[in-house]
Amino acid sequence: RPPKKRKPNWNLVHKSPLPLEIHSLPAFHPTNPISILRFAYAYLSQILSQPSSHPSTPYIGYFSTETRSIHVTDPQHARALWEMGFFGKGTLSRSEMSWLDREKARLLAKRAGSGGTAEENTNARREKRRLFKLERARAEAEKIERQRLVEEGKLDPSVLEIEVTEMDDEKDQITVPATPRPLETTIPTPETTPRPPQPADTGLDDEDVEEPIPEFDNQEHLQLTLEEAFFLSYGLGVLDIRLAGSDKSECSSHDLLRTCSAHGFFPVTKSISDHKIRPDDQFLLNYVVYHHFRSLGWVVRQGVKFSVDYLLYYRGPVFSHAEFAVIIIPAYTDAYWSTEQGQQERRVKESHNWWWMHCVNRVQSQALKTLVMVYVDVPAPFNVDSKDIGAILRGYKVREFIVRRWTPNRSRD
Repeated sequence: RPPKKRKPNWNLVHKSPLPLEIHSLPAFHPTNPISILRFAYAYLSQILSQPSSHPSTPYIGYFSTETRSIHVTDPQHARALWEMGFFGKGTLSRSEMSWLDREKARLLAKRAGSGGTAEENTNARREKRRLFKLERARAEAEKIERQRLVEEGKLDPSVLEIEVTEMDDEKDQITVPATPRPLETTIPTPETTPRPPQPADTGLDDEDVEEPIPEFDNQEHLQLTLEEAFFLSYGLGVLDIRLAGSDKSECSSHDLLRTCSAHGFFPVTKSISDHKIRPDDQFLLNYVVYHHFRSLGWVVRQGVKFSVDYLLYYRGPVFSHAEFAVIIIPAYTDAYWSTEQGQQERRVKESHNWWWMHCVNRVQSQALKTLVMVYVDVPAPFNVDSKDIGAILRGYKVREFIVRRWTPNRSRD
């Protein structure tokens, strides 16, 4: 049995929570004079020549209007963004970019004549299970139909007795092979006469020599959502977003905000330059919540699989499952939205009912996740030409409420 492949040390691979370099000071011990000198040297050197926490060259992403996302095509940039913060997902994978490794494993398995990759084995096992369930359902339906015909007198009852007899015969024919006894072997004594020198025998014929797997290009790249890209570009300043097919980056963060806000709707606004940013735009609400939880240290991922907006991971997907599922609800608490004009300008005019909330909460309970209802207080309309994005974001307020199913037999106290 071949030894299992050792897993990488995820604590070392994902040691940085964000794609930034942290320059920490050395430990200081008052009883150790050497540590005082080391601390003073590091402190003075950082004051005189302050190191940068940003990468030497910013990561490059290309804005795609077709997919309403940002594509990072450089493998090194994509790997860095995934390892430092779990940003984005592979276009040909479920999360981490693993298409190239899966293709190589598939070619090796095909050459060796063994099973394919883990994904292929899983799909084959699921297909086999599905066919088995269909066959079992068909047999049960036929049995029920024959039973109904016997009760109606349209079929001889001996047919059911024959089926029971055949099933008993099949059970009796099942035998368990006995364990064979080990044969006694004797180790022959080596010959005393020396053998003539033989040519080197590798045990391989010319036809058995395997050709190396041909190199092929990686057809997968990293795909960032609008919120992730804006956080990396505006919040951290490590991503340079360019239009697809050109090397020109966006002029300013305000232009990028307008572009992302226009692509937050479907269908996309035809003229992005004429798009008017509204306080309750879906992109703004999503980004406010995304920035809020990222600033608290959570790893925020998309939650479409579980019918929610976001999933919150304590450290990342490779360490544990998501603990919380987030649903974003706009709250028009400002006095402006109570006026007649404000009610007409509301994007969300209907509120959810209790049936909807219980359905979503039931899904999260089955997935062992805690539902978090995040209410975002929408401010009054602001100046869309304002270049201060920080002032725009400070007008929002985030409120969190945890929802759990109350079961009487578990809450007797």
